Amino acid sequence: MQDVEPAVERIMYQSHPAMFKARPLLFILFVLLVGLLLVGLILLAIWWVWTRAVTLTVTARCTRLQTGLLSRVVKEVRHWDVRYIEVRQGFLQRLMNVGTINISSAAQADTEIVAPGMPDPMKVKDLVDAGRLAASG
Repeated sequence: MQDVEPAVERIMYQSHPAMFKARPLLFILFVLLVGLLLVGLILLAIWWVWTRAVTLTVTARCTRLQTGLLSRVVKEVRHWDVRYIEVRQGFLQRLMNVGTINISSAAQADTEIVAPGMPDPMKVKDLVDAGRLAASG
């Protein structure tokens, strides 16, 4: 019997939360603390590791949020199940082109995927909407 490899989905978007763009004032504060104390460097390193532990991936079929460093949590919503998608951006976030993406499906009453500080959030919304349209007809 021959092993069959599963089809690999084409990734249309993949990103980690932005550090500087999502929180520029906090980033500048930490950089200033580096000059004064080692504390700033430690805070920047912890923040960087935290952002690398979060990955939002959008494929033609689904949106997946993967979190965790030592342990892992994966939340996946198929595009044809999406009933609600929200992009939240404050004024500074709009200027920096980052925001929070909230996605919920028909199966849940609450929001399933919450991805703060993501670059180009409107692109994510457009990709999910395109997946919803393709699945519906």
